[in-house]
Amino acid sequence: MNFASDNIVGASPQVLQALSGANAGAMAAYGGDEITKRVKARFNEIFEREVSVFFVTTGTAANALALSAAVPPYGLCVCHREAHVIDDECGAPEFFMHGAKLAGLPGVGAKLTAESVSAYLKGLPKAVKQMPPKALSISQVSECGLVYGLSELKALGEVCRGHGLVFHMDGARFANALVSLGCTPAEMTWKQGVDILSFGGTKNGCLMAEAIVVFNKDLAEGLDYRSKRAGQIISKGRLISAQFEGYFEGDHWYANARHANRLAKMLSDGLIQLPGVRLAWETQANEVFPIVPAAMDKALRDAGVLYHPWTELSLPEGEKVGQGEALIRLVLSFATQEEDVRRVLDIARSAGSRQAAE
Repeated sequence: MNFASDNIVGASPQVLQALSGANAGAMAAYGGDEITKRVKARFNEIFEREVSVFFVTTGTAANALALSAAVPPYGLCVCHREAHVIDDECGAPEFFMHGAKLAGLPGVGAKLTAESVSAYLKGLPKAVKQMPPKALSISQVSECGLVYGLSELKALGEVCRGHGLVFHMDGARFANALVSLGCTPAEMTWKQGVDILSFGGTKNGCLMAEAIVVFNKDLAEGLDYRSKRAGQIISKGRLISAQFEGYFEGDHWYANARHANRLAKMLSDGLIQLPGVRLAWETQANEVFPIVPAAMDKALRDAGVLYHPWTELSLPEGEKVGQGEALIRLVLSFATQEEDVRRVLDIARSAGSRQAAE
């Protein structure tokens, strides 16, 4: 019963099958193979336009390289203060931006609003001794499991255009957000003003495959060289591309995300029926953030359920975790079994019943 993350499980059988098929024989190296060409064409179909695609092995590489293409060394990238790019990348974006900085802003549920970003940008000093803002980076899904709606994305895109910022989307859980909104990839990205996307596959069924998808052609220039310098031009590149071929085949990536999101909703709906349990944030994708009694937290851990405690930093105003409570995060994946969700709910229910009887 491991709910620590969606990157703890292996690859899906479909992805492994595609990888195994690509393993046979000899093919051109460094992305010059036919599989890579097919997959790049598939990205064009998925996003309903011509895009530039650069394959990498990790989300950290995707984010760091994407932002390095968007922000010069003297520039500033605006993001949420809990965004993965600022909180969980060990300074990789700043390193690859060669000294540029990330500026973290507050926001409920680890989301930014167009109003807050605009106010921040307007309040920045306009002097050569201050770093000028050059990009906005958002996480879709956010670090608190929330999904930006299309109107929110559109408003942020308009702010970016109004202030001359590149709009970057960290899509580590891109598919989960997509099925949550019920829209197309184009509608969730470039049609709302997104210039460059870190397209995640690893959390949703791939073994080790991420992509930088560029909608603004000006940002694509030089990314090949940046990727090479970062050690992300893989000699056996077909083995990265093949994962995406299996991932996209028969809309496998949608099916994986729907499964994870459905089980997250099942877990969320079950937990909030229990005494003393409430949600820190609405369950909108494949992560659940309940505030539970400490006794329930202990019972779950004692039973071997694995998950992480979470920070209160982005709670709604007036909300807080009281004494005798714990805010926790449980993540569902394409490989999560419904039976495991039912077992967690049974353990939590038993803990709640014992506490009520005491």
